Amino acid sequence: MEVHFASDVETRLQQIAFANGKDAEQLVKDTVTRMLDNRAQFIAGVERGISQAERGEFLEHDDVKNRINKLFRS
Repeated sequence: MEVHFASDVETRLQQIAFANGKDAEQLVKDTVTRMLDNRAQFIAGVERGISQAERGEFLEHDDVKNRINKLFRS
């Protein structure tokens, strides 16, 4: 697969890669891999939440507000 970037984007990628001790190609590969992993984790979390809700395992709105308020008071 080939991906082409505008010259200004390519320059910025090279600058960021250099600052992180990588070449631009490795930076892009690492970034895309991390994005795909994050997306998979998000989807898995949503699916877990849906399953929990279907089983009736959820908090009412007031319970959530109370928990958040307790966190901020701590």
